[in-house]
Amino acid sequence: LQLQASGGGLVQPGGSLRLSCAASGTIFSIDTMGWYCSAPGKQRELVASITSGANTYYADSVKGRFTISRDNAKNTVYLQMNSLKPEDTAVYYCMMNEVRGRATRVYWGQGTLVTVSS
Repeated sequence: LQLQASGGGLVQPGGSLRLSCAASGTIFSIDTMGWYCSAPGKQRELVASITSGANTYYADSVKGRFTISRDNAKNTVYLQMNSLKPEDTAVYYCMMNEVRGRATRVYWGQGTLVTVSS
């Protein structure tokens, strides 16, 4: 299973971006999908996640501004980012948790850079 993330770029404060991450290859069943971010000097942290049952989690810093969604038919997860702030600047990584029977495995995308600056 390979993950391909896209959608990052440079945006002004208050602007919007939509990140996408598509899985390809041999796919069994994907449970949780999520987005993490890594800012300079900081550890990678969870931004948002969505389970196969559509339960969502958001970090406090993005609640009300970001929306995570998934298209199971396309094995794709999205992150709609609105009202972006300079502190949202980071490399964003998608994550998918694949379930194969009793085993699970976490896969990561390559990261996409989001820069919020005027």
